[in-house]
Amino acid sequence: MYAPRPGRHVHRREDHPQKEQPHSPWFNLRGSGGGRAVTGRCSCEEGVLERIRPKPEERAYLHRIGAGLIAAVEQSGLARAMMVGSVARDTFIRGDRDLDIFMLFDPALPRQDLEERGLALARSVAAQFGGSCREKYAEHPYINATIDGLDVDLVPCYAVERATEIQSAVDRTPFHTRYIQQHIGSLGDEVLLLKQFAKAGGVYGSDHMTEGFSGYLCELLVIRYGGFLPLLEAAADWKPGTVIDIEGHGTRTFDEPLVVVDPVDPERNVAAALSLTRMSEFVELARGYLDDPVEVFFIPPPDPLVTREDFVRVLGQRNTKLISITFPTPPYTADTVVPQLRKSAESVRELLERSDFVINRIDVCMRDERCMLLFELLADTLPAVRRHLGPPVWSAGNARKFAAKYADAADTLSGPFIEDGRYYVEITRRFTRAVEMLRSRLLLDVALGRHVRKSMKAGWEVREGRECWEEEFSLFFGEFFLNASPLVRIRRYQMECREDQ
Repeated sequence: MYAPRPGRHVHRREDHPQKEQPHSPWFNLRGSGGGRAVTGRCSCEEGVLERIRPKPEERAYLHRIGAGLIAAVEQSGLARAMMVGSVARDTFIRGDRDLDIFMLFDPALPRQDLEERGLALARSVAAQFGGSCREKYAEHPYINATIDGLDVDLVPCYAVERATEIQSAVDRTPFHTRYIQQHIGSLGDEVLLLKQFAKAGGVYGSDHMTEGFSGYLCELLVIRYGGFLPLLEAAADWKPGTVIDIEGHGTRTFDEPLVVVDPVDPERNVAAALSLTRMSEFVELARGYLDDPVEVFFIPPPDPLVTREDFVRVLGQRNTKLISITFPTPPYTADTVVPQLRKSAESVRELLERSDFVINRIDVCMRDERCMLLFELLADTLPAVRRHLGPPVWSAGNARKFAAKYADAADTLSGPFIEDGRYYVEITRRFTRAVEMLRSRLLLDVALGRHVRKSMKAGWEVREGRECWEEEFSLFFGEFFLNASPLVRIRRYQMECREDQ
């Protein structure tokens, strides 16, 4: 599945804290980032850290709010509480104003009671702090609240003694936090560099749209290799099947392209969400940075916004046939909807290809109100005649049935006839234009995602060519047409900035 700028096709707030203009005083586009200091960092890395390292007052503020939330949970007498995530591990980038508070309940509590009591306690705590609440759902429900300008997740889980005894996936998270706190040592800044490097390269995030590096994975990789630069030097030689086992206690075999055995649960691959594409892009970025360590690698390139005029011009240059299918966005999280969008798009691709339409590329986009499945065809119109393959002549029973079925059929144009030992027939094609087929009820017969199908049953719209243009999908179209690897985008951006200076 094509996804040039991971995570961008989901309409959500991006978590890139700085998007500087080329003339920014810390933006070095003119060659090397300078020699490496005693710390082992080059000057460009020190400059980046000055911009992304949290300020003491920001840390103090987050921990003060976190401590208050923890105290409120524990004063209820219903559960213990702890802060988890990057704030607890001090590996968060300046401006990432997220807090994760886990409420640890007795493992003997039935699952339904955990959910009911956990949600009730979370709502009560949020109310004490004047926060607005939204119920969200991972493996089980939790509360997301806005408190003093912070995005706060209040998550119920079980207080199990070992990660191998978890009753739900979130039960493992406290063990992750404790492990990183015990092993991160002086490597916090190195994690910040890696996270910002991955964000700028578009490979950060383990959500289903991105399929990239999670924060926990970044932390483990830095711990394993001892720093940002040693990691890049190792990653430059990664190949599918690379296995990293920090504690050396993994026994299970995994199928993913990169395997990082979870040090707190050897039955789990921390890199399971990382796709081969994102892994390959990270390898390319590592090689590019090692060749020329400049600050542009830490700054997301500008979004490839296009106007309607740009869109029409590019369509004319490509001379392909573009078809879009849009429908209301199902009322679920991106992690639920996006995999279903991909599944649906692949099923529609198979339908088109079975009908002899040749596909160049496809992609999907989820916005707040509507979703889009986008297909670029090499041709969207076919002849009225379709050649249909039959059985071998020596398969007597099937051969008789085939010949009898098509000999006098109303849609038979030629045949049945025999070529190289097989029966063939030429029949009238049901749909000669791809848009006609996609507008028919036949579209609902393919293997659509469950929530996608329900949404499409209420109605869908099919457009072609320049009529596919819609302003709300302009960024999506820009990324679709300006397809390039992260390193190629960075090099092009460098060149553009140099020309402007």
